[in-house]
Amino acid sequence: MNFATALLDVREMSQADNLTVLAGSTVSRLMTNAGRGVAEEVVRRWSRRRVSVLCGPGNNGGDGFVAARYLADAGWSVRVALLGSLDALQGAARQHAEKWRETPEALTTDAIDSAELIIDALFGAGLNRPLAGAARDTLAAAGAQHIPIVAVDIPSGVQGNTGENLGAVGAVLTVTCFRKKPGHLLFPGRGLCGELVVTDIGTPADVLEQIHPNTFENDPGLWLAELPQARQCGDKYTRGHALIAGGYPITGAARMAARAAARMGAGLTTIAVPQIALPIYAGALTSIMVAPVAVPADFDAVQADPRITGFLIGPGAGVGEATRRRTLALLATRRATLIDADAITSFKEEQASLMSAIAGPCVMTPHEGEFKRIFDPSGDKLTRTRRAAARSGAVIVLKGSDTVIAAPDGRAIINANAPPTLATAGSGDVLSGIILGLLTQGMEPFLAAAASVWVHGDAASEFGPGLLAEDLPDLLPRVLRRLFGV
Repeated sequence: MNFATALLDVREMSQADNLTVLAGSTVSRLMTNAGRGVAEEVVRRWSRRRVSVLCGPGNNGGDGFVAARYLADAGWSVRVALLGSLDALQGAARQHAEKWRETPEALTTDAIDSAELIIDALFGAGLNRPLAGAARDTLAAAGAQHIPIVAVDIPSGVQGNTGENLGAVGAVLTVTCFRKKPGHLLFPGRGLCGELVVTDIGTPADVLEQIHPNTFENDPGLWLAELPQARQCGDKYTRGHALIAGGYPITGAARMAARAAARMGAGLTTIAVPQIALPIYAGALTSIMVAPVAVPADFDAVQADPRITGFLIGPGAGVGEATRRRTLALLATRRATLIDADAITSFKEEQASLMSAIAGPCVMTPHEGEFKRIFDPSGDKLTRTRRAAARSGAVIVLKGSDTVIAAPDGRAIINANAPPTLATAGSGDVLSGIILGLLTQGMEPFLAAAASVWVHGDAASEFGPGLLAEDLPDLLPRVLRRLFGV
Protein backbone atom coordinates (compact mmCIF):
# COMPACT_ATOMS: atom_id res chain seq x y z
CA MET A 1 0.00 0.00 0.00
CA ASN A 2 1.08 3.58 -0.66
CA PHE A 3 2.70 4.92 2.54
CA ALA A 4 2.44 8.59 1.56
CA THR A 5 -0.62 9.06 3.79
CA ALA A 6 0.31 6.53 6.47
CA LEU A 7 -0.64 7.47 10.01
CA LEU A 8 1.76 6.44 12.75
CA ASP A 9 0.64 5.69 16.27
CA VAL A 10 2.82 6.68 19.22
CA ARG A 11 4.76 3.40 19.23
CA GLU A 12 5.35 3.51 15.49
CA MET A 13 6.55 7.12 15.62
CA SER A 14 9.04 6.18 18.31
CA GLN A 15 10.16 3.28 16.13
CA ALA A 16 10.63 5.68 13.20
CA ASP A 17 12.84 7.91 15.35
CA ASN A 18 14.91 4.92 16.51
CA LEU A 19 15.37 3.68 12.95
CA THR A 20 16.44 7.17 11.88
CA VAL A 21 19.09 7.23 14.60
CA LEU A 22 20.29 3.78 13.55
CA ALA A 23 20.61 5.15 10.01
CA GLY A 24 23.11 7.75 11.22
CA SER A 25 21.18 10.66 12.69
CA THR A 26 21.01 11.63 16.37
CA VAL A 27 18.15 12.41 18.73
CA SER A 28 19.61 15.89 19.17
CA ARG A 29 19.56 16.52 15.42
CA LEU A 30 15.96 15.31 15.12
CA MET A 31 15.02 17.60 18.00
CA THR A 32 16.80 20.51 16.36
CA ASN A 33 14.94 19.92 13.11
CA ALA A 34 11.61 19.61 14.90
CA GLY A 35 12.02 22.79 16.94
CA ARG A 36 13.33 24.72 13.96
CA GLY A 37 10.31 23.54 11.96
CA VAL A 38 7.98 24.91 14.62
CA ALA A 39 9.78 28.26 14.65
CA GLU A 40 9.67 28.50 10.86
CA GLU A 41 5.92 27.88 10.77
CA VAL A 42 5.42 30.55 13.44
CA VAL A 43 7.51 33.11 11.56
CA ARG A 44 5.63 32.27 8.36
CA ARG A 45 2.29 33.20 9.94
CA TRP A 46 2.96 35.94 12.48
CA SER A 47 5.01 39.10 12.78
CA ARG A 48 7.37 39.48 15.72
CA ARG A 49 5.55 39.57 19.03
CA ARG A 50 5.82 38.45 22.63
CA VAL A 51 5.79 34.67 22.80
CA SER A 52 5.79 32.32 25.79
CA VAL A 53 7.17 28.85 25.16
CA LEU A 54 5.86 26.27 27.62
CA CYS A 55 8.22 23.30 27.86
CA GLY A 56 7.48 19.91 29.34
CA PRO A 57 9.81 17.42 30.99
CA GLY A 58 10.42 15.20 27.95
CA ASN A 59 11.45 15.40 24.30
CA ASN A 60 8.46 17.61 23.48
CA GLY A 61 9.95 20.16 25.86
CA GLY A 62 13.28 19.82 24.10
CA ASP A 63 11.59 20.76 20.83
CA GLY A 64 10.21 23.81 22.62
CA PHE A 65 13.64 24.96 23.77
CA VAL A 66 14.90 24.72 20.18
CA ALA A 67 11.92 26.71 18.87
CA ALA A 68 12.51 29.35 21.55
CA ARG A 69 16.16 29.70 20.57
CA TYR A 70 15.40 30.11 16.87
CA LEU A 71 12.69 32.69 17.54
CA ALA A 72 14.93 34.67 19.89
CA ASP A 73 17.71 34.63 17.31
CA ALA A 74 15.19 36.04 14.83
CA GLY A 75 14.51 38.99 17.12
CA TRP A 76 11.36 37.80 18.86
CA SER A 77 10.67 38.52 22.54
CA VAL A 78 10.68 35.06 24.08
CA ARG A 79 9.97 33.72 27.57
CA VAL A 80 10.49 30.06 28.40
CA ALA A 81 8.72 28.30 31.25
CA LEU A 82 9.54 24.74 32.27
CA LEU A 83 7.29 22.18 33.92
CA GLY A 84 9.51 20.56 36.55
CA SER A 85 13.15 21.14 37.23
CA LEU A 86 15.99 21.63 34.79
CA ASP A 87 17.93 18.88 36.55
CA ALA A 88 15.17 16.38 35.76
CA LEU A 89 15.60 16.82 31.99
CA GLN A 90 17.59 14.10 30.29
CA GLY A 91 19.41 13.43 27.05
CA ALA A 92 18.89 15.72 24.07
CA ALA A 93 16.17 17.68 25.85
CA ARG A 94 18.68 18.60 28.57
CA GLN A 95 21.30 19.56 25.97
CA HIS A 96 18.94 21.97 24.21
CA ALA A 97 17.65 23.41 27.50
CA GLU A 98 21.22 24.25 28.45
CA LYS A 99 21.63 26.19 25.18
CA TRP A 100 18.85 28.56 26.19
CA ARG A 101 20.21 31.96 27.20
CA GLU A 102 19.00 31.86 30.80
CA THR A 103 17.48 29.58 33.40
CA PRO A 104 13.87 28.94 32.39
CA GLU A 105 11.21 30.14 34.80
CA ALA A 106 8.90 27.71 36.56
CA LEU A 107 5.65 26.99 34.75
CA THR A 108 2.83 29.00 36.30
CA THR A 109 0.07 31.15 34.91
CA ASP A 110 2.43 34.11 35.36
CA ALA A 111 4.47 32.74 32.44
CA ILE A 112 1.84 33.88 29.96
CA ASP A 113 1.46 37.43 31.28
CA SER A 114 1.64 39.81 28.32
CA ALA A 115 2.04 36.90 25.88
CA GLU A 116 0.63 37.43 22.40
CA LEU A 117 1.41 33.90 21.28
CA ILE A 118 2.02 30.65 23.14
CA ILE A 119 3.97 27.60 22.02
CA ASP A 120 2.66 24.50 23.77
CA ALA A 121 5.59 22.08 24.05
CA LEU A 122 4.42 20.50 27.29
CA PHE A 123 3.33 16.99 26.32
CA GLY A 124 3.31 15.06 23.08
CA ALA A 125 1.04 12.41 21.64
CA GLY A 126 1.91 9.74 24.19
CA LEU A 127 0.16 11.40 27.14
CA ASN A 128 -2.33 8.94 28.66
CA ARG A 129 -3.48 10.82 31.74
CA PRO A 130 -5.54 13.97 32.22
CA LEU A 131 -3.70 17.26 32.32
CA ALA A 132 -3.25 18.46 35.89
CA GLY A 133 -1.58 21.09 37.99
CA ALA A 134 0.39 23.91 36.41
CA ALA A 135 0.10 22.50 32.87
CA ARG A 136 -3.69 22.40 33.06
CA ASP A 137 -3.98 25.76 34.77
CA THR A 138 -1.63 27.60 32.43
CA LEU A 139 -3.22 26.30 29.23
CA ALA A 140 -6.68 26.97 30.63
CA ALA A 141 -5.66 30.56 31.40
CA ALA A 142 -4.34 30.94 27.87
CA GLY A 143 -7.64 29.71 26.50
CA ALA A 144 -9.62 32.02 28.74
CA GLN A 145 -7.54 34.96 27.51
CA HIS A 146 -7.88 33.89 23.87
CA ILE A 147 -4.14 33.85 23.35
CA PRO A 148 -3.31 31.90 20.15
CA ILE A 149 -1.59 28.59 20.86
CA VAL A 150 0.80 26.72 18.60
CA ALA A 151 1.05 23.05 19.57
CA VAL A 152 4.23 21.03 19.14
CA ASP A 153 3.32 17.54 17.85
CA ILE A 154 -0.25 17.65 19.21
CA PRO A 155 -2.09 19.88 21.68
CA SER A 156 -1.10 18.81 25.19
CA GLY A 157 -3.92 16.66 26.50
CA VAL A 158 -4.89 15.07 23.18
CA GLN A 159 -4.08 11.35 23.05
CA GLY A 160 -2.19 10.68 19.84
CA ASN A 161 -3.61 7.26 19.09
CA THR A 162 -7.26 7.99 19.77
CA GLY A 163 -7.93 11.72 19.63
CA GLU A 164 -9.31 11.56 23.17
CA ASN A 165 -9.37 14.91 24.96
CA LEU A 166 -7.65 14.68 28.33
CA GLY A 167 -7.97 18.38 29.10
CA ALA A 168 -6.48 20.01 26.02
CA VAL A 169 -7.04 23.61 25.01
CA GLY A 170 -7.48 24.11 21.29
CA ALA A 171 -4.56 25.32 19.19
CA VAL A 172 -4.69 27.50 16.10
CA LEU A 173 -1.74 25.61 14.62
CA THR A 174 -0.25 22.19 15.28
CA VAL A 175 3.17 21.26 13.90
CA THR A 176 3.94 17.55 13.90
CA CYS A 177 6.84 15.56 12.46
CA PHE A 178 7.20 13.10 9.56
CA ARG A 179 3.64 11.69 9.55
CA LYS A 180 0.32 12.52 11.16
CA LYS A 181 -1.06 10.38 13.96
CA PRO A 182 -4.58 8.98 14.26
CA GLY A 183 -5.36 11.47 17.02
CA HIS A 184 -4.80 14.32 14.56
CA LEU A 185 -7.75 13.09 12.48
CA LEU A 186 -10.11 11.54 15.02
CA PHE A 187 -12.47 13.77 16.93
CA PRO A 188 -12.36 15.44 19.39
CA GLY A 189 -8.60 15.70 18.80
CA ARG A 190 -9.00 16.87 15.23
CA GLY A 191 -11.10 19.78 16.35
CA LEU A 192 -8.40 20.88 18.79
CA CYS A 193 -5.45 20.89 16.38
CA GLY A 194 -6.36 23.92 14.30
CA GLU A 195 -4.29 24.06 11.13
CA LEU A 196 -2.14 20.93 10.93
CA VAL A 197 1.34 21.02 9.37
CA VAL A 198 3.68 18.07 8.96
CA THR A 199 7.33 19.09 9.01
CA ASP A 200 10.32 17.16 7.71
CA ILE A 201 12.85 16.39 10.43
CA GLY A 202 15.08 14.15 8.33
CA THR A 203 13.34 10.81 8.85
CA PRO A 204 13.98 8.66 5.75
CA ALA A 205 10.74 7.60 4.06
CA ASP A 206 12.04 4.04 3.75
CA VAL A 207 11.70 3.48 7.50
CA LEU A 208 8.00 2.92 6.73
CA GLU A 209 8.96 -0.24 4.86
CA GLN A 210 10.26 -1.60 8.16
CA ILE A 211 7.40 -0.30 10.31
CA HIS A 212 4.74 -1.32 7.77
CA PRO A 213 1.90 0.81 9.18
CA ASN A 214 -1.67 -0.29 8.54
CA THR A 215 -3.53 2.96 9.28
CA PHE A 216 -3.90 5.67 6.65
CA GLU A 217 -5.52 8.99 5.94
CA ASN A 218 -7.99 8.61 3.09
CA ASP A 219 -6.55 9.89 -0.16
CA PRO A 220 -6.91 8.99 -3.87
CA GLY A 221 -3.33 7.73 -3.83
CA LEU A 222 -4.55 4.70 -1.90
CA TRP A 223 -7.21 3.56 -4.36
CA LEU A 224 -7.26 5.57 -7.59
CA ALA A 225 -5.40 2.90 -9.55
CA GLU A 226 -8.18 0.43 -8.69
CA LEU A 227 -11.11 2.75 -9.42
CA PRO A 228 -13.16 1.22 -12.28
CA GLN A 229 -13.39 3.04 -15.60
CA ALA A 230 -15.66 2.21 -18.51
CA ARG A 231 -13.83 0.19 -21.16
CA GLN A 232 -14.16 0.80 -24.88
CA CYS A 233 -14.99 -2.86 -25.50
CA GLY A 234 -17.37 -3.23 -22.54
CA ASP A 235 -21.14 -3.24 -22.31
CA LYS A 236 -23.67 -2.65 -19.54
CA TYR A 237 -23.26 -6.16 -18.17
CA THR A 238 -19.46 -5.95 -17.99
CA ARG A 239 -20.00 -2.87 -15.79
CA GLY A 240 -22.12 -4.92 -13.40
CA HIS A 241 -25.74 -5.11 -12.33
CA ALA A 242 -26.71 -3.64 -8.95
CA LEU A 243 -29.80 -4.75 -7.04
CA ILE A 244 -31.28 -2.71 -4.20
CA ALA A 245 -34.00 -3.91 -1.84
CA GLY A 246 -36.45 -1.02 -1.86
CA GLY A 247 -38.87 -0.26 0.96
CA TYR A 248 -42.28 1.23 1.63
CA PRO A 249 -43.54 3.68 2.84
CA ILE A 250 -39.99 5.12 2.87
CA THR A 251 -39.01 5.17 -0.79
CA GLY A 252 -36.56 8.07 -1.15
CA ALA A 253 -33.64 6.27 0.50
CA ALA A 254 -33.47 3.43 -2.04
CA ARG A 255 -34.07 5.80 -4.95
CA MET A 256 -31.15 8.05 -3.94
CA ALA A 257 -28.92 5.01 -3.43
CA ALA A 258 -29.87 3.68 -6.86
CA ARG A 259 -29.04 6.95 -8.62
CA ALA A 260 -25.70 7.10 -6.82
CA ALA A 261 -24.85 3.51 -7.84
CA ALA A 262 -25.66 4.28 -11.45
CA ARG A 263 -23.67 7.52 -11.41
CA MET A 264 -20.65 5.63 -10.05
CA GLY A 265 -20.70 3.35 -13.08
CA ALA A 266 -22.97 0.37 -12.43
CA GLY A 267 -24.11 -0.77 -15.88
CA LEU A 268 -27.60 -1.65 -14.70
CA THR A 269 -29.36 -0.78 -11.48
CA THR A 270 -32.58 -2.41 -10.30
CA ILE A 271 -34.71 -1.75 -7.25
CA ALA A 272 -36.88 -4.63 -6.01
CA VAL A 273 -39.95 -2.89 -4.56
CA PRO A 274 -43.14 -3.91 -2.78
CA GLN A 275 -46.04 -4.20 -5.22
CA ILE A 276 -47.91 -1.40 -3.45
CA ALA A 277 -45.02 1.00 -4.04
CA LEU A 278 -44.49 0.23 -7.72
CA PRO A 279 -46.22 3.40 -9.00
CA ILE A 280 -44.09 5.58 -6.69
CA TYR A 281 -40.78 4.10 -7.77
CA ALA A 282 -41.68 3.73 -11.45
CA GLY A 283 -42.95 7.29 -11.67
CA ALA A 284 -39.80 8.74 -10.15
CA LEU A 285 -37.17 6.71 -12.02
CA THR A 286 -36.21 6.41 -15.66
CA SER A 287 -32.89 4.63 -16.25
CA ILE A 288 -33.27 2.74 -12.96
CA MET A 289 -35.27 -0.46 -13.38
CA VAL A 290 -38.01 -1.46 -10.95
CA ALA A 291 -38.96 -5.05 -10.15
CA PRO A 292 -42.25 -5.54 -8.22
CA VAL A 293 -42.25 -7.94 -5.28
CA ALA A 294 -45.66 -9.20 -4.19
CA VAL A 295 -44.58 -12.24 -2.14
CA PRO A 296 -41.20 -13.36 -0.70
CA ALA A 297 -40.66 -15.75 -3.58
CA ASP A 298 -40.67 -12.80 -5.98
CA PHE A 299 -37.67 -11.28 -4.24
CA ASP A 300 -35.88 -14.62 -4.30
CA ALA A 301 -36.43 -14.83 -8.04
CA VAL A 302 -35.06 -11.34 -8.64
CA GLN A 303 -31.93 -11.79 -6.56
CA ALA A 304 -31.24 -15.19 -8.13
CA ASP A 305 -30.37 -13.57 -11.48
CA PRO A 306 -26.71 -14.58 -11.98
CA ARG A 307 -25.97 -11.33 -13.81
CA ILE A 308 -26.40 -9.35 -10.58
CA THR A 309 -22.97 -8.55 -9.13
CA GLY A 310 -23.79 -6.36 -6.15
CA PHE A 311 -26.56 -6.10 -3.58
CA LEU A 312 -27.66 -3.36 -1.19
CA ILE A 313 -30.19 -3.83 1.57
CA GLY A 314 -31.15 -1.44 4.34
CA PRO A 315 -32.13 2.05 3.17
CA GLY A 316 -35.85 2.33 3.85
CA ALA A 317 -36.18 -1.45 4.03
CA GLY A 318 -37.96 -1.56 7.39
CA VAL A 319 -36.81 -3.31 10.56
CA GLY A 320 -37.91 -6.87 11.17
CA GLU A 321 -38.00 -10.50 10.11
CA ALA A 322 -38.57 -9.83 6.41
CA THR A 323 -35.44 -7.69 6.17
CA ARG A 324 -33.43 -10.24 8.18
CA ARG A 325 -34.52 -13.04 5.84
CA ARG A 326 -33.65 -11.07 2.73
CA THR A 327 -30.26 -10.04 4.12
CA LEU A 328 -29.34 -13.65 4.87
CA ALA A 329 -30.51 -14.71 1.41
CA LEU A 330 -28.29 -12.10 -0.23
CA LEU A 331 -25.30 -13.09 1.87
CA ALA A 332 -25.85 -16.73 0.94
CA THR A 333 -25.09 -15.89 -2.70
CA ARG A 334 -21.55 -14.90 -1.65
CA ARG A 335 -21.76 -12.01 -4.07
CA ALA A 336 -20.78 -8.49 -3.01
CA THR A 337 -23.34 -7.27 -0.46
CA LEU A 338 -23.69 -3.95 1.32
CA ILE A 339 -25.68 -3.94 4.58
CA ASP A 340 -26.90 -0.60 5.89
CA ALA A 341 -29.51 1.17 8.03
CA ASP A 342 -32.60 -0.98 8.75
CA ALA A 343 -30.83 -4.17 7.71
CA ILE A 344 -28.26 -3.60 10.46
CA THR A 345 -30.87 -2.76 13.09
CA SER A 346 -32.89 -5.86 12.12
CA PHE A 347 -30.11 -7.99 13.63
CA LYS A 348 -30.10 -6.22 17.00
CA GLU A 349 -31.13 -9.45 18.71
CA GLU A 350 -29.60 -11.75 16.10
CA GLN A 351 -26.00 -10.60 15.81
CA ALA A 352 -24.55 -14.10 15.69
CA SER A 353 -26.69 -15.16 12.75
CA LEU A 354 -25.54 -12.13 10.77
CA MET A 355 -21.85 -12.63 11.54
CA SER A 356 -21.93 -16.31 10.69
CA ALA A 357 -23.66 -15.62 7.36
CA ILE A 358 -20.91 -13.33 6.01
CA ALA A 359 -18.79 -15.46 3.72
CA GLY A 360 -18.34 -13.34 0.60
CA PRO A 361 -17.40 -9.71 -0.06
CA CYS A 362 -19.39 -7.60 2.39
CA VAL A 363 -19.48 -3.99 3.56
CA MET A 364 -21.48 -2.63 6.49
CA THR A 365 -22.06 1.11 6.86
CA PRO A 366 -23.43 1.88 10.34
CA HIS A 367 -23.64 5.24 12.02
CA GLU A 368 -22.83 5.27 15.74
CA GLY A 369 -26.36 4.33 16.83
CA GLU A 370 -26.57 1.37 14.46
CA PHE A 371 -23.06 0.26 15.33
CA LYS A 372 -23.81 -0.16 19.02
CA ARG A 373 -26.88 -2.27 18.22
CA ILE A 374 -24.76 -5.12 16.88
CA PHE A 375 -21.16 -4.45 17.93
CA ASP A 376 -19.22 -3.74 21.12
CA PRO A 377 -19.18 0.08 21.41
CA SER A 378 -16.37 0.27 23.97
CA GLY A 379 -13.04 1.90 23.18
CA ASP A 380 -11.95 4.58 20.77
CA LYS A 381 -13.40 4.79 17.27
CA LEU A 382 -10.44 3.27 15.46
CA THR A 383 -10.14 0.34 17.85
CA ARG A 384 -13.82 -0.58 17.87
CA THR A 385 -14.16 -0.31 14.10
CA ARG A 386 -11.20 -2.63 13.64
CA ARG A 387 -12.63 -5.02 16.23
CA ALA A 388 -16.01 -5.08 14.48
CA ALA A 389 -14.40 -5.81 11.11
CA ALA A 390 -12.38 -8.67 12.57
CA ARG A 391 -15.42 -10.13 14.30
CA SER A 392 -17.78 -9.88 11.33
CA GLY A 393 -15.47 -10.59 8.42
CA ALA A 394 -16.92 -7.51 6.71
CA VAL A 395 -15.44 -4.15 5.85
CA ILE A 396 -16.90 -1.72 8.39
CA VAL A 397 -17.55 1.91 7.54
CA LEU A 398 -18.30 3.65 10.84
CA LYS A 399 -19.75 6.90 9.61
CA GLY A 400 -19.33 10.37 11.05
CA SER A 401 -17.32 13.52 10.57
CA ASP A 402 -14.25 11.31 11.04
CA THR A 403 -15.46 8.18 9.23
CA VAL A 404 -13.29 5.11 9.84
CA ILE A 405 -13.07 2.30 7.29
CA ALA A 406 -11.65 -0.97 8.62
CA ALA A 407 -10.92 -4.31 6.96
CA PRO A 408 -10.99 -7.71 8.70
CA ASP A 409 -7.21 -7.99 8.25
CA GLY A 410 -6.59 -4.91 10.42
CA ARG A 411 -6.05 -2.23 7.78
CA ALA A 412 -7.86 1.01 8.55
CA ILE A 413 -8.40 4.35 6.84
CA ILE A 414 -9.56 7.57 8.51
CA ASN A 415 -11.41 10.04 6.31
CA ALA A 416 -10.88 13.77 6.79
CA ASN A 417 -12.44 15.48 3.76
CA ALA A 418 -16.12 15.42 4.76
CA PRO A 419 -17.64 18.91 5.15
CA PRO A 420 -20.24 19.55 7.87
CA THR A 421 -22.92 19.96 5.19
CA LEU A 422 -23.01 16.16 4.88
CA ALA A 423 -24.87 16.06 8.19
CA THR A 424 -28.19 15.98 6.35
CA ALA A 425 -30.91 13.35 6.03
CA GLY A 426 -30.24 10.81 3.30
CA SER A 427 -26.54 11.44 2.78
CA GLY A 428 -25.75 8.00 4.20
CA ASP A 429 -28.12 6.39 1.68
CA VAL A 430 -26.22 8.10 -1.13
CA LEU A 431 -22.93 6.85 0.33
CA SER A 432 -24.30 3.30 0.31
CA GLY A 433 -25.21 3.71 -3.35
CA ILE A 434 -21.74 4.99 -4.22
CA ILE A 435 -20.12 1.98 -2.54
CA LEU A 436 -22.59 -0.34 -4.27
CA GLY A 437 -21.70 1.14 -7.65
CA LEU A 438 -18.03 0.27 -7.12
CA LEU A 439 -18.70 -3.17 -5.60
CA THR A 440 -20.93 -3.99 -8.55
CA GLN A 441 -18.03 -3.29 -10.90
CA GLY A 442 -15.80 -5.66 -8.95
CA MET A 443 -13.71 -3.27 -6.90
CA GLU A 444 -12.19 -4.79 -3.76
CA PRO A 445 -14.50 -3.93 -0.80
CA PHE A 446 -12.00 -2.13 1.46
CA LEU A 447 -10.74 0.17 -1.26
CA ALA A 448 -14.23 0.58 -2.72
CA ALA A 449 -15.48 1.77 0.65
CA ALA A 450 -12.55 4.16 1.11
CA ALA A 451 -12.90 5.59 -2.39
CA SER A 452 -16.63 6.07 -1.92
CA VAL A 453 -16.27 7.88 1.39
CA TRP A 454 -13.72 10.27 -0.14
CA VAL A 455 -15.80 10.87 -3.29
CA HIS A 456 -18.88 11.46 -1.12
CA GLY A 457 -17.02 14.13 0.84
CA ASP A 458 -15.53 15.75 -2.24
CA ALA A 459 -18.93 15.93 -3.93
CA ALA A 460 -20.39 17.64 -0.88
CA SER A 461 -17.54 20.16 -0.83
CA GLU A 462 -18.15 20.81 -4.52
CA PHE A 463 -21.75 21.83 -3.79
CA GLY A 464 -21.14 23.90 -0.67
CA PRO A 465 -23.83 25.34 1.64
CA GLY A 466 -27.45 24.33 1.20
CA LEU A 467 -26.64 20.74 0.26
CA LEU A 468 -29.45 18.18 0.15
CA ALA A 469 -28.74 14.48 -0.12
CA GLU A 470 -30.47 14.28 -3.49
CA ASP A 471 -27.96 16.79 -4.88
CA LEU A 472 -25.07 14.38 -4.36
CA PRO A 473 -25.57 11.81 -7.17
CA ASP A 474 -25.49 14.46 -9.88
CA LEU A 475 -22.22 15.85 -8.48
CA LEU A 476 -20.40 12.51 -8.83
CA PRO A 477 -19.47 12.89 -12.55
CA ARG A 478 -17.56 16.10 -11.79
CA VAL A 479 -15.58 14.39 -9.05
CA LEU A 480 -14.83 11.42 -11.28
CA ARG A 481 -13.70 13.65 -14.12
CA ARG A 482 -11.18 15.31 -11.83
CA LEU A 483 -9.96 11.98 -10.52
CA PHE A 484 -9.55 10.50 -14.01
CA GLY A 485 -8.16 13.72 -15.46
CA VAL A 486 -10.72 13.92 -18.27
